[in-house]
Amino acid sequence: MSIGYACLNIGTPGTNVRAVTMKFATPEKLTEVTAHNLASLERMVDYNHENNIKLFRISSDLIPFGSSPVNELDWRVIHQEDFHRIGAKIKKNGLRVSMHPGQYTVLNSPSDDVVNRTIADLIYHDQVLTALGTDRTSKIILHVGGVYGDKPVAMERFALNFQRLPQSVKDRLIIENDERSYNIEEVLVLANRLKIPAVFDNLHHAINQPPTEAPDSYWIAEVAKTWQPEDGKQKIHYSQQDPTKQPGAHTQTIALETFLDFYSELPDQTIDIMLEVKDKNLSAVKCVNALTDTPQIKFLEKEWGRYKYAILEKSPAAYQAIRTLLKDKSAYPVREFYQLIETTLADSSANPGYIENAAEHVWGYFKDQATPAERKQFERNLAKGAPAPIKRQLLKLATKYEVDYLLQSLYLYL
Repeated sequence: MSIGYACLNIGTPGTNVRAVTMKFATPEKLTEVTAHNLASLERMVDYNHENNIKLFRISSDLIPFGSSPVNELDWRVIHQEDFHRIGAKIKKNGLRVSMHPGQYTVLNSPSDDVVNRTIADLIYHDQVLTALGTDRTSKIILHVGGVYGDKPVAMERFALNFQRLPQSVKDRLIIENDERSYNIEEVLVLANRLKIPAVFDNLHHAINQPPTEAPDSYWIAEVAKTWQPEDGKQKIHYSQQDPTKQPGAHTQTIALETFLDFYSELPDQTIDIMLEVKDKNLSAVKCVNALTDTPQIKFLEKEWGRYKYAILEKSPAAYQAIRTLLKDKSAYPVREFYQLIETTLADSSANPGYIENAAEHVWGYFKDQATPAERKQFERNLAKGAPAPIKRQLLKLATKYEVDYLLQSLYLYL
């Protein structure tokens, strides 16, 4: 079993993905941004290995205008060394990668132009995964698309257009249920007809259920039948509903107890689970640590090193409680640890004294090196009491003075 996250990394410097507007899409700029994005991907691959994350979705924006005539560069050749080096790390570290085209990649559209662009986009995604040297267990996830007033006809159109895809794309393509148009039962009809795997998404299923009433475990077991050995382990998507937003909106973080309840009901606990959540890698590490076969207090201590100033800013009492919790080096209080973190960070209140206290702790790492102007700016920011400008300055100072420990602190990013 592997647990992963999608596209972006929180709290790891140098992992942002850049874009290019069409106005500035010169060959030089496209080459520059592609090199930057590949470097970001490599840092995320390294991070995943260091944190025992074995599942990762690569951003479709990796190559600017990757499937558009705007980008006429042979980016696979230009960046061949980068692709080979990153791909070697992916293979060596046992990382399974995937990609998920966006909402405008619609294979069952009645528009020939849309379908042609969709095919080009799917070929682009396959080219990225192939350039990295991955096999067909690295999948491309796609929704069935629109209904267009006649669902049977739309499903038939998907099946016909699927036959237009190159074999390498067919080998990678898997289809997912969505929250509006195609429930898991309908997706299974197409998957079985086309002999390709399906992906079960629990939140989409909760919103858009089929007429056949059955628990999640039933549908996950049915979906498992569409996966062949050459496709790799069955993969599902897991997320939780944000109760303050419209149906389908993901939570900021995965509530660990809710996730563990879901996990306990899985018919096969070796399947791969892609988390779809706003805090990305933070929830992935949390779930990995909760399910590890080798529980060690050092995992939680490493996490605490990243979270502690973010917790101190919210609640000195919670800060002390977690420190006390981690004193017993023979224990592994993973549930209690993350429960305290989840509860503390979910509190939207802001205490000026707590904000100042945490900021002063972080400032202490470079107060003796800082220039008078930097000190004066810090004092002005502190007097205003707003966390955002304080953290922006502290992040700049941590970068300038190369305080690696702080650059990994989630206080600067949350």
